[in-house]
Amino acid sequence: MMPSSSTSRASLFIALVAAFVLAGCGFHLRGEAKYTFSTIYVNAPSAPSMAAEMRRALDATGSAKVVTDAKQAQVILDIPTVADDKEVLSLSGAGAVEEYLLVKRVSFRLHDADGRDWLPAGDIQLRRSYTFSQSEVLARGAQEERLLKEMQTDAVQQLIRRLQAAKKPA
Repeated sequence: MMPSSSTSRASLFIALVAAFVLAGCGFHLRGEAKYTFSTIYVNAPSAPSMAAEMRRALDATGSAKVVTDAKQAQVILDIPTVADDKEVLSLSGAGAVEEYLLVKRVSFRLHDADGRDWLPAGDIQLRRSYTFSQSEVLARGAQEERLLKEMQTDAVQQLIRRLQAAKKPA
């Protein structure tokens, strides 16, 4: 059965209204990141997975080229520390752990070859909590790994946004 022209007009009208509503609320797709530098070297010897994800994100979203040698880079992103901590958040009446808090800390510094800072040194801290049950140890272990991976991705995205604010030192 062929759709009637009034049905297709109604669908078109609904699509146009939805587009105007989204445009009116300020929604827009995340575009390409604009940086004040043209090349960047990512130096994170203690966190190879973080460095790899950072390079992929910079390649995918930014106007700066990621280089493999610090001597070729206009700026160097140092990530000296990536630390994951796990703290007990709550206990049951019997003293068993019921909830944990995961904390990811990422330290960074953006500078040029002469050591001049393009961004002040900073830290990113992310926190996630999750419930724990002795009867679901394997599932909670997988959940913890997933949360840590999501926290790393969040930290990379925050770094991408902060790099857009970098300015060449005077």
